[in-house]
Amino acid sequence: MNWKQVSLAATPPQAWRNGGGVTRELLAWPDAVDWRVRISVADVQRDGPFSRFDGLERWFAVLQGEGVVLRIGGEEHRLTRTSEPLRFDGAAAVDCSLLAGATQDFNLMAPPGRARLRRVRGRMDFNAGGQRLLALYAHDAPAALVMDGETTQVAPYHLAWSLADTASAGTVASDDALWMEVTR
Repeated sequence: MNWKQVSLAATPPQAWRNGGGVTRELLAWPDAVDWRVRISVADVQRDGPFSRFDGLERWFAVLQGEGVVLRIGGEEHRLTRTSEPLRFDGAAAVDCSLLAGATQDFNLMAPPGRARLRRVRGRMDFNAGGQRLLALYAHDAPAALVMDGETTQVAPYHLAWSLADTASAGTVASDDALWMEVTR
């Protein structure tokens, strides 16, 4: 399988309209204008609302900083670097409060019910069905992906992604990474 890799440092930041932070878009698939899947890293610098993305599901994970409290539909979700990723409706009104200063956060957006995001700390086995976009983001530590007898190394602050046509099984090993599967 052919894995493409994108560096966070080589991805230019885009300022938010509300001035609360910047986003680095690592992947917009199938293209930047009419994307169905978007993977990005955001630097959140102050409290405030999230942008709405009607018709999409969002996954959110804290990468750096003390964390956030997200208020969604009357519920509060406290998220830190050790929390599992949170999934929520992209159309929901979301208010974000920083726990103790700026954070860096990971975002995956896809059609509802078609994506999955998991933290990897150690070793994780996976079995992915066919017709999937597979992706691995290595944050503070490198990651190794073993699939179909081949090993792909992913350096810290890089996203590796590929389109799988057939079912795949493998292993991811890292001290700080995120694994994604999105049905196409």
